[in-house]
Amino acid sequence: ELQSVPEPFDLAFVAVKSYDTEWATQLITQYLADEGCVVDFQNGINDERVAAIAGRERTLGCVITIGAGLYEPGHALRTDTRTLGFKVGELDGSVTDRAEEIVELLNHVEGSEVTTNLWGERWAKLAVNCMANPIAGLTGYGSADVRRRDDTREVCVRVAAEAIEVGRAHGHEIDGVWGIAADKFVDAAQGRNVEELSAELIAGADAMGEGRPSFLQDVLRKRRTEIDFLNGYVSDRGREAGVPTPYNDAVVEVVHSFPVGELEPDPANLELVFAALKR
Repeated sequence: ELQSVPEPFDLAFVAVKSYDTEWATQLITQYLADEGCVVDFQNGINDERVAAIAGRERTLGCVITIGAGLYEPGHALRTDTRTLGFKVGELDGSVTDRAEEIVELLNHVEGSEVTTNLWGERWAKLAVNCMANPIAGLTGYGSADVRRRDDTREVCVRVAAEAIEVGRAHGHEIDGVWGIAADKFVDAAQGRNVEELSAELIAGADAMGEGRPSFLQDVLRKRRTEIDFLNGYVSDRGREAGVPTPYNDAVVEVVHSFPVGELEPDPANLELVFAALKR
């Protein structure tokens, strides 16, 4: 039976897991108008992978700062109190009519803006995802608790500092992470002003909801995780730039030590990370 072919469309969002990026982009571009564009609407840094298929001239990125959860069928929850939800950017940092039109569209969901520093914003968000997501998935603690607890917060800070330093080594400008100056993470990882950063992270945790990061959701649902596109990406790019990433390496090693679907969230898993750091 013949199926109707949809009319070409002008705008499409790639909003799948990072490991599904290529096939989803390939599917989308079949129906994309010649002047249409694809917006990479994902965690991680997948913009170049989208552009390789859709074309750089038809690719934009969107950094998601909004927090939400879908823990039960049909019940979407907002888990943060931010007033800025999305940052849309061209790969070359220019401000274009289409970027502003996409911002106008997303403003109906939450406050949005055009960024001229897409790559720096991507690395800042990657630092957030690398520390909150896997640590929550390993321990079972929620987004707020990994910031509040001394043991998890220490690992989070080290993971974030490595991501910041790798991103900067590749020439990207990274200013803030979780609304906190990026330099504070780097300083704290080197033993400077640790208490000041801890106080800011705890205050931020107290102001946010008790949501679960997507990584923890994947673990609870026995799904494949995005570890290779989060901490694994930092580790890979760190090796390229000659920047050591021991904490990200350890997190990747521990997550990979469990077959897909067999990782059980448990605070004791944090000891596996500390053990991996000693090897």
